[in-house]
Amino acid sequence: MKVNDVTLPKQASEGKVALAGRTRRLRATENLRSMVRESHLRVEKLIYPLFLIEGSGTRKPISSMPGIHQQTVDEAIKEISELVAEGITAILLFGIPEKKDSQASGAWLPEGIVQVATREIKKHFPKLTIIADTCLCEYMDHGHCGIVEGGEILNDPSLEIIAKTAVSQAEAGADIIAPSDMMDGHVAAIRQALDDAGFQNIPIMAYSAKFASALYGPFREAAQSAPQFGDRKSYQMDPANGREALREIELDIAEGADFVMVKPALSYLDIISKAREITKLPIAAYNVSGEYSMVKAAAANGWIDERKVVLEMLTGLVRAGADLIITYHARDIAKWLSDSDGAR
Repeated sequence: MKVNDVTLPKQASEGKVALAGRTRRLRATENLRSMVRESHLRVEKLIYPLFLIEGSGTRKPISSMPGIHQQTVDEAIKEISELVAEGITAILLFGIPEKKDSQASGAWLPEGIVQVATREIKKHFPKLTIIADTCLCEYMDHGHCGIVEGGEILNDPSLEIIAKTAVSQAEAGADIIAPSDMMDGHVAAIRQALDDAGFQNIPIMAYSAKFASALYGPFREAAQSAPQFGDRKSYQMDPANGREALREIELDIAEGADFVMVKPALSYLDIISKAREITKLPIAAYNVSGEYSMVKAAAANGWIDERKVVLEMLTGLVRAGADLIITYHARDIAKWLSDSDGAR
């Protein structure tokens, strides 16, 4: 009999003497398991998304995302005070304007919803890391992530608006710019614009491998960003393409990205793992709305233990190579990790 390529004596194979390959020795107690645990889920690695609307005193539940809301800035301040107390140190802001147009003016105007929110949040929580989602779809009347002419989403003309949006967000106080539009060359355009505006020290978290996924469904409700025609498959990635994802990541790194991201997360663990092999940059994994909502629905029906499943899934993201996790579960995880028996 062989164990770990070592030939054991006949007595060992019959269980009569100690085996050299007894891996269960290190699983015998919680203390032992904790001592040898390889992957750790930490609250400071979590990023919590917020959906912001104009006005005041309003908090609207998102029906497909239990526990998540569209909310005005004053209401968001209340939630942020709670999540900061829970140990969360970073948020990702999505803006939903009252009016949309064909130039996405709500994305880049100084009084845009994300700009207003960023300034207000920084007044109350100056140490909180604010990541601004830099995209145009929520602000476009057609719901696409770039300029549209004749039914075509134009790449290069869109870069100017995307770069202008990034500068406006940095001027408002955003700590990290996160372009999610998937236009070719957007990282280089943003880097140049930020540098020219004096924001050389503002990092870019690129949505490098962002797939055209069916798991974004609940987000469409949350951000009110569904395209009015067609789909986003001409700029978001084909879910079947792993090598292309790595090429996208390499291109963004060459253009000046400081972080790279894989989105969605759970169906793309192989991409996270392969990305870890090709770069030493921090890797973010976006645990998207559909992944969140499926867990919530199963838990509501009593089919799964929500806490155990969420901690297992997100620990898997860390094991695959993710350094940061954007997740709607962040507040729950922060509470669970504060319990001694919930530590990962």
